[in-house]
Amino acid sequence: MKPIMFPEQNMTLTKPASMTDEQCGSMGVHVTKLSTGPVCISCWKMGFWERVRALFTGKVWAWVMSPKNAQPPIALGVDFPFGSKSQQGG
Repeated sequence: MKPIMFPEQNMTLTKPASMTDEQCGSMGVHVTKLSTGPVCISCWKMGFWERVRALFTGKVWAWVMSPKNAQPPIALGVDFPFGSKSQQGG
């Protein structure tokens, strides 16, 4: 999967200085505040074989870099997070 830019993004996160371009790249995000706290939303696109694999296994693995060996609350989803809009496909 690769992070993709999207119209609602309002910030671009860059890679840590300690990582190479092959290890990590920039990622467009939409940063907002919900009643539960701040949220950073990114959009990812699956390649053809990733879609086939997800269709048959129903699994997606999340990788989160964490210096304290803990994982912050995250959510993965397929629903468009910005209300109803016709360009949800992408």
